Amino acid sequence: MAIRATLFSDPACPWAYSATPALTVLRWRYRDQLDWRLVTIGLRDQAAPPASSGGYTPARQAAGSRRFRDRYGMPITPAPRPRPVATGRACRAIVAARLAHPGREFAVLRALAFAWFNSMLLLDEDEGIAAALRDLDGIDVAALVAALDSDAVGQAYAADRALARSAGGGATEFQGKAVVSDGLVRYTAPSVLFESADGRRLEAGGFQPLEAYDVLIANLDVTLERVAPPQAGPLELLEHFTEGLCTQEVAALLAGNLVDVDRAGAEDALLALVAEGRARREPLGGDAIWRPA
Repeated sequence: MAIRATLFSDPACPWAYSATPALTVLRWRYRDQLDWRLVTIGLRDQAAPPASSGGYTPARQAAGSRRFRDRYGMPITPAPRPRPVATGRACRAIVAARLAHPGREFAVLRALAFAWFNSMLLLDEDEGIAAALRDLDGIDVAALVAALDSDAVGQAYAADRALARSAGGGATEFQGKAVVSDGLVRYTAPSVLFESADGRRLEAGGFQPLEAYDVLIANLDVTLERVAPPQAGPLELLEHFTEGLCTQEVAALLAGNLVDVDRAGAEDALLALVAEGRARREPLGGDAIWRPA
């Protein structure tokens, strides 16, 4: 029986984006033994003017993103947008994908996050959302954008926001990884709630290392199969994750238990695959997305 894993996230959160490699390792290691559910947080439904947002200007946001890039290794192009951008409409796009294409909401979150941190698109505008999603397979982007203001999307998004603001009294608040939002205690991204078939629930609130997720899973079910890192290099990873992987994800996936992530070694192995014609490198910011040839 699979463990239910509920992920609270938002495409504009740098903590959630920086946790991508750890979550990708969980997807590889446990496969369909984790039943993932995505809940959108909706950090900001309206873009507050800089004067009322504590100095949270586009320049400050870009500088902060650069620090996340340097520390956690995800592709980030630190360039200030022309104005602050709200996240609610992008979250609605994720919800719309969940309703129209169940399971594909994770691909939409991923595409929006890559665009948020590596483009100048204004992702609270329909044109920007459509541009960020245009290359996704199996997504009717025009229909998805047209549904953003529908009653069904609005109700599902409101339910997501309410669930995200139900962290009061739990482990996430106890650990100091919740915040008060709209007068309620909210899960911060990328909180993950793991629930076993017998009803036991464990929380990994906010940003956590891979080992924190793994120890919670181990305490819920020791009968799960754990898939080891591939011994023959990264090609098996690219063939499994056909949507592509960034360098930091590949490095994390190749690392074994108690082994430091070797980003340079992973990139060397990926470049060798490209030279052999077995992989493709698609530039993204100062990094790349790697896909099978």
